[in-house]
Amino acid sequence: PPRSTLFPYTTLFRSVSTIASDGQRVWVYPKKPKGKLFNYRKIVSLILLTFFFGAPFIKIQGDPFILLNIIERKFIIFGMPFFPQDFYLFVLSMIAFIVFIVLFTVIYGRIFCGWLCPQTIFMEFIYRQIEYWIEGSNIQQRKLDDQVMNFNKFWRKTLKHTIFYLISLITITWFLAYVIGMDAVIAGLNQGIFAYPGATAAVIIIAVIHYVVFAKLREQVCIIICPYGRLQGVLLDRNSIVVSYDYKRGEPKGRYNPLENRDEAGKGHCIDCGACVQVCPTGIDIRNGTQLECINCTACIDSCNSIMKRTNQPEGLIRYASERSIADNTPLKFNIRILFYSVVLLGLLGLIAYLFTQRTSLETTILRMSGSLYQEYDENHYSNIYSLQVINKTRTALPLEVKIAKPAGGTVKMMGDPLLIDKGEVGKANFLLVLDKSALTSSQTPVEFIILSDGKEIDRVKATFVGPNALDR
Repeated sequence: PPRSTLFPYTTLFRSVSTIASDGQRVWVYPKKPKGKLFNYRKIVSLILLTFFFGAPFIKIQGDPFILLNIIERKFIIFGMPFFPQDFYLFVLSMIAFIVFIVLFTVIYGRIFCGWLCPQTIFMEFIYRQIEYWIEGSNIQQRKLDDQVMNFNKFWRKTLKHTIFYLISLITITWFLAYVIGMDAVIAGLNQGIFAYPGATAAVIIIAVIHYVVFAKLREQVCIIICPYGRLQGVLLDRNSIVVSYDYKRGEPKGRYNPLENRDEAGKGHCIDCGACVQVCPTGIDIRNGTQLECINCTACIDSCNSIMKRTNQPEGLIRYASERSIADNTPLKFNIRILFYSVVLLGLLGLIAYLFTQRTSLETTILRMSGSLYQEYDENHYSNIYSLQVINKTRTALPLEVKIAKPAGGTVKMMGDPLLIDKGEVGKANFLLVLDKSALTSSQTPVEFIILSDGKEIDRVKATFVGPNALDR
């Protein structure tokens, strides 16, 4: 069938590029990319790596900027502490985030994989760059792997893998700072690696796994392990914006001859140089259409554009485009569909931000003590015993005071010492509520409490006051 009827479904009729016909792994030796888009990606990666290694040192009022302590159930996200009681925010945020990923992929393809994914950033801008520095270009790397073991190969491989593991060890140790805090990590290192043998062993083992991912698995993570890559085939359609080869302009391929007019010779703009294949970190030929392995890293775009410049042809033979725009030979436009989905994406981000802003800094629970009955305080008053629980989600200690708002004339008598709740702690206390008999409207009279700190109202809580029914009064 005509090629246009196969694009972008040619992956249905081909094997994975990194698996040979006999099932063996085909090692990828990508050429070092260069170009405008690659420079942009370097800037983005530098920003993200700076954030990753710098965030553990940032503190807000003594607390880490980000803390994900699953063991002790302490979470701080962008300086805002969260508690198990805020779990509903996490669930709603995850639902919104999943919808965001689906819509984003439907419209913009796998831009995340090529520009923001930690796997891509660490692989292409740390590990791969060290490999180029020690072993040389992709051609030199292939020759080095093919030759028998000698001193040159031994010292280069030993140095490379030693550095790889040290980087993995540093990365995992740094990640540990997001779990227990950088202060705890530094304190543990000062005490020595044998002070906490269990934690040390865990870090070493996880670092080995991290090393294997970047030294051995590499693009196989994107192809086999990562679920997002697998979802691509389900989420993409003919309108999705992906890295695409303009087969209408490029076909039929033909070798470059500076003396001929390619249009008159019946040739497309693709000179079949293979430059796009040489730089691909997953070893695919983008000219075969959208493929499972493609992470939209844009290395092929830069490489093809450089060839187009050298052959005096227009750039963009490989570019960000949708299959429909290429099939219809029309420029990519932000149509109603893209605009609608983009508005939905912004709305979801706004919803997540709104949910976080509506989170209260204090969570108060007041319950009448289980099993207790009303008591006749004196001839004019009844009393109930209540238990108070307050979760302090702020970064400062709070002295708390409880007063009755409704009905008027009630009195709150705290039991024990004045209530002072430290930051991130849960405070508990019991108190007695005394109400005038005339204030009771039924056997279950609604009451409302005011929670004060330093004379300022910070919360209101509703409860009920149990008293005798009308016939007993």
